[in-house]
Amino acid sequence: MQLRKVTAASAAVLALALTATACGSSDDEGGDSAGGGKKITIGIKIDQPGIGLKTPDGKFTGFDVDVATYIAKELGYDAKDINFKETKSADRETAIERGDVKFIAASYSINDERLQKVDFAGPYLLAHQDILVRADDNSIKSPADLNSKKLCSVTGSTSAQNVKEKLAPKAQLQEYGGYSECLTGLENKAVDALTTDDSILAGFASQKDFQGKFKLAGFKMSNENYGIGLKKGDADLKKKIDDALTKMVSDGSWDKAVKANFGPANYKNEAAPKIGNIVK
Repeated sequence: MQLRKVTAASAAVLALALTATACGSSDDEGGDSAGGGKKITIGIKIDQPGIGLKTPDGKFTGFDVDVATYIAKELGYDAKDINFKETKSADRETAIERGDVKFIAASYSINDERLQKVDFAGPYLLAHQDILVRADDNSIKSPADLNSKKLCSVTGSTSAQNVKEKLAPKAQLQEYGGYSECLTGLENKAVDALTTDDSILAGFASQKDFQGKFKLAGFKMSNENYGIGLKKGDADLKKKIDDALTKMVSDGSWDKAVKANFGPANYKNEAAPKIGNIVK
């Protein structure tokens, strides 16, 4: 009889401990949409200078990183509470749907196809698709000149498909795992051009090791409205992020982040877009 009492008491203690552990675990990664959790996981790119880059010392830099950090602060998280997680272009929707990240700030263009799976706050930057070529290559003077050229972009990106479907149907599409691989291929003449948003290309071209080796062609082949990707139907989080972006523009933090990240490349950015204003 005494053994039965001890066993019951132990079971009660064990159940209480498990309950406490379960309650505590909800704060470890994503927190909640209103802030207040211990940590928040945010999806970013880690191989895009000027946008999202993980430096050799483990720090994260770039415009998207600054935007994400500002948003997180408005949601109630300090910079030390942020867990930045790499989200490659092909994995962004899956990461959001699975709940691996609370939101994504990763040069994530808003389009109808993606809106079927996720929601977007913003936009917070209007970029344009362009191409990067070697500085001594004068053979590509218009998008049509990309026909029969080897055109590189990353797996899951819409940029190369836009060129092939609308501008240069005979372009030879080469899809690599990351922009850095494309850049190496361009430098080694394995590919003839790298296409993505002008903001990303400017970041690469302005790196110390690459200055003078590449040039932007100056083609405004599309309008890319960067948005903050989040789980579909989370209207509360969407509103909070939209409010944070509006505040970031109004208090001057947006302009400061643009100059800090794109200024060295002389990137001529568009003015900050209004929330919900999608430029086609």
